[in-house]
Amino acid sequence: MKEQVVSENKILRKSLVAFTVFILAFAAGITAWKAIRREPQADKIPKTLRKGLNANEAFFSGLFNRDRLVPVYPKSQAAAKARVNGDLGLKDASFDAAKWKLQVVRGAGDTLFLCLDEIRKLPKTEVVFDFKCIEGWSQKTWWGGVRFSDFARIYHLEGQTKMGYVGMSTPDKAYYVGIDMPSILQPQTILCYELNGKPLPMNQGYPLRLIIPVKYGIKHLKRIGTIYFSNDRPADYWAEQGYDYYSGH
Repeated sequence: MKEQVVSENKILRKSLVAFTVFILAFAAGITAWKAIRREPQADKIPKTLRKGLNANEAFFSGLFNRDRLVPVYPKSQAAAKARVNGDLGLKDASFDAAKWKLQVVRGAGDTLFLCLDEIRKLPKTEVVFDFKCIEGWSQKTWWGGVRFSDFARIYHLEGQTKMGYVGMSTPDKAYYVGIDMPSILQPQTILCYELNGKPLPMNQGYPLRLIIPVKYGIKHLKRIGTIYFSNDRPADYWAEQGYDYYSGH
């Protein structure tokens, strides 16, 4: 095989071409980004970025199968101290856990009020999964409560679960989420009252929070005050700040 000799001039030309392409691509990227930043906004972010998020949601929600489970782990792998991913909705100093009741709005003028003892009497489900936060961290955690699908069946919410979405908010209304119905009915989604086999700590949403393993942490609302159902997208705190409404992974 003949040895190919590359001249220094040829190496220099190739280097110049590569450098020029890099500079042009970088300049094009900066120009495009500035153009996007000047666009009218849609839900707190430029329209092009919002269209991208909506396209991602349409794609991934189309692939979603509520019978497909996320990986689970033995309890021995769960963190002894679960990380707290925010305190929105937990800052009300006047909150009285002894007077708390879950409000389930079944329709106009039809609200079901449930205390924690009533919820604890329902069939219990536990899940140990890798809790994922949009901040970039994850942690294996162990939670216990009642499946949302069981809760809906026992309290005869079949009509409500035929709607497109569930909305939830904290008692002080400071934090709220909207969740697509297929995700809330996924069998690992629970109305959670235990962490590591013990009652939820206050900073983890005592007395009741949402655990929904198919979503990032921003959808796992702590201290549920109200649950309601809608065919329109319910208000969602972080979506209003420009984040992805779907927030699945």
